[in-house]
Amino acid sequence: MTASALEISDLHAWYGESHVLHGINLHVDKGEVVTLLGRNGAGRTTTLRAILGLTGSRKGSIRIQGTESIDMPTYRIAHLGIGYCPEERGIFAGLSCEENLLLPPIVGDSLGGGMSLAEIYDMFPNLEERKHSPGTRLSGGEQQMLAVARILRTGANLLLLDEISEGLAPVIVQALARMISALKQKGYTIVMVEQNFHFAAPLADRFYVIEHGQVVEEFAAAELVSKQDTLNTLLGV
Repeated sequence: MTASALEISDLHAWYGESHVLHGINLHVDKGEVVTLLGRNGAGRTTTLRAILGLTGSRKGSIRIQGTESIDMPTYRIAHLGIGYCPEERGIFAGLSCEENLLLPPIVGDSLGGGMSLAEIYDMFPNLEERKHSPGTRLSGGEQQMLAVARILRTGANLLLLDEISEGLAPVIVQALARMISALKQKGYTIVMVEQNFHFAAPLADRFYVIEHGQVVEEFAAAELVSKQDTLNTLLGV
């Protein structure tokens, strides 16, 4: 039986008085790519933030690499080998591209303690060309590559990626798709929030559809065609 990298049971989360997640249940096996689908405001990003303890409050169960983390502070959760690439990217404007890459601490070593700069530049040759450029001088696509590359430096083997394809040129989206395929081959586990279904569909092993803070549908990649009408209704396509 394949061990789970992430197990979430009856997860509730709040922002202040707003009850956003209403009993999320999902699991992600080691080495899987899983995509969270849903409309804007459905609770997909909040699910990622709740995994890391970045919501106002939460209750339920979140087991990361077999360790219960629901009562842990965020810095301890990160050291369970989890990396988060938020939608806003969080590039440090006053640092060069390479300085941004060198900034994060090591939080896991199950896949070798993090990628070296040489490995990062092999995967993202654009970043090597721009390594001395300030973070905000990079294009949107280069900033997204940097945001993903930075968490690969940490040694995290469970990656949470929030809308990494949003607003990017098709050639950059294709490069990110190749990156995700390569990371899966290396043994990484990936949870993606994606609005771009055409980007996510060929990459994911399984899908969860979230609506009003709850999982309303779960299916494997092999079921994608048969679920298309249901998806169109749930996602408003």
